[in-house]
Amino acid sequence: MPLYRYRAIDASGKISKGESNALNEQDLAAQLGKINLELIRSQETKRSTLHRIARRELIELLFELEMLLRAGVPILSILADLRDTTETARIRNLCASLHEKIDSGSTLSEALAANPGAFPELVINLVKAGEATGQLPDVLAEIVRSLKWQDELLARTRQLLIYPAFVTLVVSIVVIFLMTYLVPQIVGFVENMGGAIPLQTRLLISISGAFARYVWFILPTAAAMLILLSLLARSNQRARRMVHAALLGLPFIGPIIKKIMLARAGDTLGLTYKTGIPLLDGLVYCSDVTGNLIIKEAIDHARTAIANGAPISRGFAEQKLFPALIIRMIKTGEETGDLSGALKNISYFYNRDINDSIARMQSLIEPALTVVLGILLGWIMTAVLGPIYDTVSRIRLT
Repeated sequence: MPLYRYRAIDASGKISKGESNALNEQDLAAQLGKINLELIRSQETKRSTLHRIARRELIELLFELEMLLRAGVPILSILADLRDTTETARIRNLCASLHEKIDSGSTLSEALAANPGAFPELVINLVKAGEATGQLPDVLAEIVRSLKWQDELLARTRQLLIYPAFVTLVVSIVVIFLMTYLVPQIVGFVENMGGAIPLQTRLLISISGAFARYVWFILPTAAAMLILLSLLARSNQRARRMVHAALLGLPFIGPIIKKIMLARAGDTLGLTYKTGIPLLDGLVYCSDVTGNLIIKEAIDHARTAIANGAPISRGFAEQKLFPALIIRMIKTGEETGDLSGALKNISYFYNRDINDSIARMQSLIEPALTVVLGILLGWIMTAVLGPIYDTVSRIRLT
């Protein structure tokens, strides 16, 4: 079915743009009419430019589907209501497309797959598994739970990275201000007083002079290097691997990031295994959600070992990357036949450990900042006030 890029207008005169699959322009106009839009113009495009919907929007959409399906409301009625009442144009268009596909005889998973790029492949396959087992509401509930948990995990990851970055920025601004503005004025006064200048004062003068001369070169250069490194990591896998390895090796932060990624992988594997997706396929999804090449390669190697007949616990143990706790829990799940429960316990343990680690690190950052600034200011004051005190002492003696 062709994909059309269109421009439409509603009754209030608001312009909407979007994309939709349709048999022809008349079919497209009919689809838009169902959501109270009038087609202005359209153009057929061979390549879909649909972007994946945001996680929050996906959570809301799947939550409403799960609640209303569990209440016995027909899927077409649910989608028609969402199509007519949702404020976001993108979600309205998606619901209209889903309604059309299902009304034409497609299943929900087929309708999701007919909107390429809009829904994650994992969600499509989980919905397909739920349809096959007759447990679609339960599967949707598990997907919503997992997405909510991952959203919270992502928020914690940002919190983990942004707070130290902010602290570093504050310290850097204070140092630059002291070295380029305040210290030169005070040091100029000290030099005009005459007399011998102590070593620490000469060192302060040298550092302050270097800052004043080179800071406007260093800052743009550092920013340019970070941008270049980011672009290189996106385009070159070897560079990306080095960046990901360095990220895991960061003091204090690296171990927490590793726990977050392993928790996501464990939750995804537990979700896919519980809904009936084969283990080897579930490991592919685990590899994709980690976002780190080092962990991704380890999961891929473990999957290869398991595909060749190794027990799951041994496949992970051979990688030397996964903690002994994960190996023991997986082994226990294999022995008891409750692998899904074991994977759920891994996610629970890591979730609690991640919260504790982030809280502990943040509680240490503030006193560390105070100590660093205190040492810096103490050194500057000692280097500046020392010569002044010596000069005043000589004047009093004479």
